[in-house]
This record gives sequence, structure tokens and C-alpha cells, in this order.
Amino acid sequence: MKGKVAVAMSGGVDSSLVATILKEEGYEVFGITMRLSDEGRGFCLSPETDASKLSSVSDAKKVSEQIGIRHYVADFRDIFKAKVIDYFLDEYSAGRTPNPCVACNPQIKFGALMERAKQLGAEYFATGHYARVKKTAHGEYGLYMGVDKHKDQSYALYRIRRDILKYIKLPLGEKTKAETRQLAEEYGLVVAKKAESQEVCFVPDDDYKAMLRRYRPYCLKPGDIVDMSGKVLGRHEGVPLYTIGQRKGLGIAYEKPLYVVKLDMEKNQVVVSGNDDVYREGLIAEKTNWLAFDELTSPIRVNARIRYGAREGMGTVTPLSDGKIKVTFDKPQRAVTPGQSVVLYDGEQVVGGGIIVE
Repeated sequence: MKGKVAVAMSGGVDSSLVATILKEEGYEVFGITMRLSDEGRGFCLSPETDASKLSSVSDAKKVSEQIGIRHYVADFRDIFKAKVIDYFLDEYSAGRTPNPCVACNPQIKFGALMERAKQLGAEYFATGHYARVKKTAHGEYGLYMGVDKHKDQSYALYRIRRDILKYIKLPLGEKTKAETRQLAEEYGLVVAKKAESQEVCFVPDDDYKAMLRRYRPYCLKPGDIVDMSGKVLGRHEGVPLYTIGQRKGLGIAYEKPLYVVKLDMEKNQVVVSGNDDVYREGLIAEKTNWLAFDELTSPIRVNARIRYGAREGMGTVTPLSDGKIKVTFDKPQRAVTPGQSVVLYDGEQVVGGGIIVE
């Protein structure tokens, strides 16, 4: 045996294939599925409902039985609510746009779940992310983009701790999504044809606005939609219901297309302007996390990605006081959004990143 590895199994194709591949490679594998919320994509359960009623749990269990590995369930509803759901709602309430996966990965998946896996005897921890962990030229471990650039998930992993990289296995980082599907069918996995989910896992019907109205109604006060000079052009139903760069749904008839360029919670205003004003030459980020070195001490050249799925733009990152950084782009970037992350790359390697504040 090569060692004992825990696979975070969501009941989907990706993590099911990871468990299968690692078992074939000679690892002692067990699966572990998180119960995170009683509400989510297409389900609403009472808190007392048995976890086996969740499709994620039952599908992961079926795959585990099929390939002959043990399977566990970890109930993380309390910590997930505190660290991810409340963060998600609070960020929107403050007029920022959160990324729940960026919050979940370091604290829940590669935090609490990895710790639980260790308690169960795991030496390694594996997930179905499309990213790669490999040794650098200096003999340390680094995080790299997945080979499938359309599926690359390295952006969502930049906040995990540098010291745990050597224990992480990401077998799908070397594969494309098409290859994953094909392999799952070749192995005859019971979830091989299961549809992929795109929405935020804990948001019922993928409607975050309904969630805000239910849990943070105080943040949704009607107010003015104004232009850059402060001229009132229309009305909004609550600043958190809008995002930077948004064009549709403004309800304003105007001589040229208008886009949201700023969300002002203090004045309770949504500021709009033409497309040129959606672009920014730089940004400030805080709560930085570095994966290629201990800390940034002098300016470096990087490729910067300002949201999941966006293309990187070349620029210079400069350290500021209080652990903040300034990123100056070679070419202005569209819809730089407070609350989102800027993730910095050196080629395919993730250098680090931070949360955009302005």
C-alpha cells in the first residue's frame, strides 16, 4: 500500500473518479462526505432528517460500495453556517460580492474536513478539484493551474495553507473534464452520467436575492440609482441586489448603455456610467495568503485574475502596510469587484492573492 488517503466525496463524477483512481494506484482509500446545510440545490430538509436522505451522501455511499471503500459522513452544519453562509450574507449586506468557495476551501474542506480525515487515520487528503500540486525547483510544494484551462479551479484554492500542500492529492489536475467523464464511464461508476452542478451549493433555487430578503432584510432599502455626478436616473430595491459591471435589470431608459460602476452602502446609492468607467487600472487587496513564499517584501511582476473564470492580466504587485497589496495592471481590467479575490500567478503557479477592497 502506498499510504492511506481520504477523498472528499460530493457524490459527483469528479470526486468519485478520484477515489477510484487512487484505489487503482494502490492507496488505501476511504471516502468522506460533508453535511453542510439543510437547504440547497433542489432540497430543503428538517434539521433532524438523516444525512442519508441527501443525494450527495447517498450517491457517495453508492460509489464507495461499488469500488469497495469505507465511507464516512461529517456533520459540519454549524461551522459551515458560521464561516461560509453568514460570511456570504454579511458580505452582500455590506455591498460587496462574496466568493463562498474561496471562504469554504481553507476553512471547511482543507480545514475542518482535512482535520477529521487525519483523525480517521489519513496520511493524505484528495479532492476532485481541477488544479495541480507539484514540487517546485526548490524542492517545496506549489499550487498550479489545472491542464484544462476551461475547468481550472486553482483560483478557488489560493487561500489554503502553504504547509499542507504536501499532503494534498488532486488527480484531476492533469485531466480535462471530457477525459474525466470518459474514464468514469469506462469504470462503470454509478454517477458517470450525473449532471454537473454550477450553483452555490447552499442557496435554494440559486436565488441569493431571496436568501437576502429572508435572512438580511434590513440591508435592502430602496434608494437612488445615480450617475457619476450624482444625478438621479432611477430607483433601486436595495444596493446588495446589484453587482459591479451589471447592465441588465437597471430599469433605466437612457441614450447609451449604462453599467453599475460603484455600490455605495453609506449613501444607499447604485452608481452607473458608460462602459469605459467599468474599467480600473489597479486595486487594493487585503487578507493576503502566499503559496510561493512566506511574504511579499518587494514589487514583483504577476498575472492577476480578478474573478473565477476571468482571464489573467499582467501587472505589478506591490506590498503595502498592514499586509495589504496594490496591484497595478498593464491594461485596465473590467469590473474589479470589492469582495472578490485577486489571485496572482507566475506562469501556471499560484503565487498567492487577497480579497479586493477597492
